[in-house]
Amino acid sequence: MISQLGRYEVIRELGQGAMGIVYQAKDPLIDRVVAIKTINLGLAMEGKDEYEGRFYQEAKAAGRLNHPNIVTIYDVGKSGDIAYIAMEYLQGRELRDIMNDAGLLPVSNVLDIVAQVASGLAYAHEHDIIHRDVKPSNIMVIRDGHVKITDFGIARMASSAVRTQTGMVLGSPKYMSPEQVMGKEIDQRSDIFSLGVMLYEMLTGQAPFNGDNVNAIMYQTLNAAPAAPSTHNEAVPEMLNFIVAKALAKGLDDRYQNAKDFADDLRACRDTLPDSTHEYNVAIPAFGGDKLLADAIPVSGRMESTADDMSSSTQGLSKTFDSAAATMRLAAMTASTEEVEDLSRTLKMPKASAAEINKLASKASVLSAKPNNPRPIQFVNEFDVAPPTNNNQMMLVVFALVALGIVAIIMF
Repeated sequence: MISQLGRYEVIRELGQGAMGIVYQAKDPLIDRVVAIKTINLGLAMEGKDEYEGRFYQEAKAAGRLNHPNIVTIYDVGKSGDIAYIAMEYLQGRELRDIMNDAGLLPVSNVLDIVAQVASGLAYAHEHDIIHRDVKPSNIMVIRDGHVKITDFGIARMASSAVRTQTGMVLGSPKYMSPEQVMGKEIDQRSDIFSLGVMLYEMLTGQAPFNGDNVNAIMYQTLNAAPAAPSTHNEAVPEMLNFIVAKALAKGLDDRYQNAKDFADDLRACRDTLPDSTHEYNVAIPAFGGDKLLADAIPVSGRMESTADDMSSSTQGLSKTFDSAAATMRLAAMTASTEEVEDLSRTLKMPKASAAEINKLASKASVLSAKPNNPRPIQFVNEFDVAPPTNNNQMMLVVFALVALGIVAIIMF
């Protein structure tokens, strides 16, 4: 084992990375322990100078990121054919190891972890930096429950080096977005898809796209629609099925357009869960040895609500209320034909039938006929009472329908 990298005194080897060895080291100038990830520039058999220049460019870009959910990069340097990045040393474990040891985590913990990752990605994307290799082994969970994303920029370097040498793409095929699989130009929505794959795996214990080889996995990524997570895990709420489906949409325009919206929806979903006090044990390797120390990390307690988050709350909404279907029925009664058709295309739902419209009108009539009823209105799926009988009631019906439509659209 080497003993020195630049000014850094190597303490021990932490593991093997995609491009080289990861070390624990000490910066003698400020007496700080750091992690050093090495990159073997010798892998780039052709265009070495260009590859090295790109390495520094990527490292510099990643070093500009300053966010609680992104590992901090301190320094970059070179020693012979070994380039290295000195970064924050984290006392924690890779999410991959936690998933392997703990099996399925409570849904609230899963939402907490993925929401933190989404928040970190949102910050990076705002600074025009795409991760390109979001997966559990690039996520660290540390002692106080914080989640940290690692390896920004390195994914592009690894891919470039190996492609130059062997013509193959290095990475994790089962986390790749469809546009990555096809070799197209990618943007922040590729990271969102990869995070959606990770979310699915955490909820179900299996990847949404699987196969016996890389080609089979890539075919699944491009063509297969995975089953809803709730079919594998009964603890997954219906709202989360829709969130996962949106993150894994194959069409870019159908996917979440930014990671902040993804994080907001995950937090809103978590707020609806009946039990938000779950804790789980994360075994943290002891310094200098292989002994594992059990540390209870209340990850679910790390979620922070803001005024914006509260606007997404679904408290008071009946669990049986189908907001999309109700919206279509309301639109069919109150909007023009063109508007109904536009809404039908947007929601990807058929227009409401005459029977559904009549049922909705009947329900609205009863509600409007009892204006002094002190009980709150409960949204339900079935409407089975008599239709309105006079003009005054019809006016009240219209106002009631408009109000219901607004509520339905907001909640959806």
